[in-house]
Amino acid sequence: MDETPTQMTQSPLPLWGRVRVGVKRQVKDPVSRARNLRAEATDAEKLLWSHLRRHQMLGYQFRRQEPIGKYIADFVCYRKRLVIELDGGQHIDQLDYDSERSRWLETRGFRVVRFWNEDVLSNAEGVLSVIALFLEMHLDVNFTPTLTLPLRGRGFTPFEQKS
Repeated sequence: MDETPTQMTQSPLPLWGRVRVGVKRQVKDPVSRARNLRAEATDAEKLLWSHLRRHQMLGYQFRRQEPIGKYIADFVCYRKRLVIELDGGQHIDQLDYDSERSRWLETRGFRVVRFWNEDVLSNAEGVLSVIALFLEMHLDVNFTPTLTLPLRGRGFTPFEQKS
């Protein structure tokens, strides 16, 4: 039986409810995209995360696949403003994008450290020691010295006024 468009029956599911097998949807929301990246982590990301999670690296907290502005960092320690990026073979073709991204993060006070996936898989101890060095030498955000000015007009007078 030949079906013409007028003879086709409508699917019980609306168009948005259909599943297309083998086609990945582009997710524009950074939080959803980060969630997808966490679920599809590479072997190198899984290995490094096993050493960074739960404050194992010198007591510092790391987050993985964390949205920062319009970018998603592989790993970030906010207290030290340190971003760790793992690069696979696809990054050879996007060096300009990676350098633009690093510059953007650095203008916001982050320090970006990059490792090749192969280095993480073949020399995890070396990678961890480099990360430890960056954590020890980079200034702590919570302890940045600031100039404290006296309060004015809030009921505080630093000197007694003579009448």
